[in-house]
Amino acid sequence: MNVENLLERALGFEFLTKEEGIFLYHNASTADLAYVANELRKIQVPHGKVTWQIDRNVNTTNVCIANCKFCNFFRRPGHEESYITDIETYKQKIEETFKYGGDQLLLQGGHHPDLGLEFYATLFRQLKELYPTLKLHSLGPPEIAHVAKLEGMSHIEVLTKLKEAGLDSLPGAGAEILNDRVRRLISKGKCGGQEWLDVMRAAHKINLPTSATMMFGHIETIEERFEHLVWIREVQSEKPEGHHGFIAFIPWPFQDDGTLLKRLRGISNNVTGDEYIRMIALSRIMLPNIKNIQASWLTVGKAVAQLCLHSGANDFGSIMIEENVVSAAGAPHRFTSKSIQDAIREAGFEPQLRTQKYEFRELPESMVEQVINY
Repeated sequence: MNVENLLERALGFEFLTKEEGIFLYHNASTADLAYVANELRKIQVPHGKVTWQIDRNVNTTNVCIANCKFCNFFRRPGHEESYITDIETYKQKIEETFKYGGDQLLLQGGHHPDLGLEFYATLFRQLKELYPTLKLHSLGPPEIAHVAKLEGMSHIEVLTKLKEAGLDSLPGAGAEILNDRVRRLISKGKCGGQEWLDVMRAAHKINLPTSATMMFGHIETIEERFEHLVWIREVQSEKPEGHHGFIAFIPWPFQDDGTLLKRLRGISNNVTGDEYIRMIALSRIMLPNIKNIQASWLTVGKAVAQLCLHSGANDFGSIMIEENVVSAAGAPHRFTSKSIQDAIREAGFEPQLRTQKYEFRELPESMVEQVINY
């Protein structure tokens, strides 16, 4: 193996093996990886704009029995701080979201032992009846697997019922690292890696758009990172012709502040800005069948995220009117609709508001600028 040959093959949209990806990680310069990834971006996203979104993360519940060691958000059943969000709270948050120009709720929560399919289907139907234009980008493979086990149903049966109730797309939440050695150590109560992938296969069969993620920089090996990328790519290759599949891939570094991983095992986030840029570039290189690569400004900040736009990323994600889970572990960064566009322009690109399906949106005339300290 040599770097020049592998990068030339990558420019031809070849699927590099896990071993070849690892070789590039260890031997290619950041400049070379960024150049090739940027060239691939130009081909895959020829409009050259950097897309962004306005949505809000609202948590259905903070009750969870998964006991992930990187999560400060969850509360055990019966905890005095536990809650299930009521409809009046949803209405307030949705109307605020519309005021800020948003069109979507990212609804996620914990593995609540008592909330099954009927709870979520009823909630989705109620929200869509109240707000027909609202998009629901909700739950994630671990929650789908949890509900399927509670109900004794298959993944595809659960997803079909939720899609009928109003689910528009399925986030790539809970992927972390898909290797089960890692999952047993950091998220033992969640579904295994192969079940995560199986939920996504089921979603793709019914043409439910999805995204894929990777949380890295904790206890995983470099081999396990690239194994994760190859498995994502394989599932994308299996999707039925003409179906959405994985619309985007979003990698981000582990946020360690106050987590059990840091307190009990001394595991800290040691991902540098350079390493994150390299992983963005390698994500573009290793995933030639996924069009959109998102830079996680929430976890790495504005400056690093801007460099990622020249290293294979074409999307800046959402301004996140509300986000509680990653922030609870120390992610400090914030954008407003104005500042995210300014950041994109500073990096040399034209900002473009989008939907979850990466359709272009016009900036709403009535949009109220959100005030956030960041």
